Amino acid sequence: MIVGVGIDVAGIDRFAKAMERTPRLAARLFTAGELLLPDGRRRGVASLAARFAAKEALAKALGAPGGLSWTDAEVVRDADGRPRLVVRGSVAARAAELGVRAWHVSLSHDAGVASAVVIAEG
Repeated sequence: MIVGVGIDVAGIDRFAKAMERTPRLAARLFTAGELLLPDGRRRGVASLAARFAAKEALAKALGAPGGLSWTDAEVVRDADGRPRLVVRGSVAARAAELGVRAWHVSLSHDAGVASAVVIAEG
């Protein structure tokens, strides 16, 4: 059963400017695993914007409650390269309240826009 669906888009240039304007924003929004590629280089801004869109979409799928921590949701890659959500803390608590047992996430970025869709399954 689908518990919730969320979708979000983020303008990549606007997101990049916000990151430049507020240097500590990255640490508030992302885990170390999201900020860095496996080889230790920093992830590109389009990829980070897509991850931010996924976190916004996840919040929408949970009914957009207050009190969720951005870093309590992490976008990781499976061994086959597909994005997957790992939730903990405030996000895991809200998901448990709603009976969420599985997440589905899709990310994209093209033509200056990053987007994400999240489905919460019970």
